[in-house]
Amino acid sequence: MPYGLGAGVWTADEDRAPSIARRVRTGTFSVDGAPFSFDAPFGGFENSGTGREFGTVGLSQYAEYKTIAA
Repeated sequence: MPYGLGAGVWTADEDRAPSIARRVRTGTFSVDGAPFSFDAPFGGFENSGTGREFGTVGLSQYAEYKTIAA
């Protein structure tokens, strides 16, 4: 499949939802209609990968961390 931007599942079994989410190859996954955070990376897989560079996780590749002990 060339696109994998977003997906979701509605379920009464909240313990099973994370297992389903891990198996679906998509950039964002909603459980029971939970809203997506615009602070998080939102790009998908394959041709839908644009946008993964946003959010805290994506920006960390541009940061150089340093420890300063005073």
